[in-house]
Amino acid sequence: MQFSTDSKNSFSKKKVISIIFAFLGTIAPFGGLHKFYLGQPIWGVLYLALGWNNPSLIKIACAVDVVLYLLPSQDILSFNSNNGDVQMANLQQKSLVAQNTVDVVSAIRELETLRQEGLISEYEFEQKRRALID
Repeated sequence: MQFSTDSKNSFSKKKVISIIFAFLGTIAPFGGLHKFYLGQPIWGVLYLALGWNNPSLIKIACAVDVVLYLLPSQDILSFNSNNGDVQMANLQQKSLVAQNTVDVVSAIRELETLRQEGLISEYEFEQKRRALID
């Protein structure tokens, strides 16, 4: 898989900003901004709500997040930009299936035309139609 330099810089920038926000959550009276930044608003609201009653708990959670974000394993983070690649592959696969469907339909229409013109028999038409569908 190939990444452009822009996507690598964007990835690094997002990771650094998330680490900064998580670190700020360990020293500031508010925590969870990094969760909002990562597109996890439910976790962000949970951090803010729990931080209101027990700020030391959220400071610990933010410190754990900083450590997790610094680890080389990026599977647990939302920084991964492969999601767009997976969606693009799924879209291309669906496009191929749609194109194949259109090809089958047009082939059946051509067979129908040949049958109506008497160039192939009903039996031949049915055999070729079934072969196309399978």
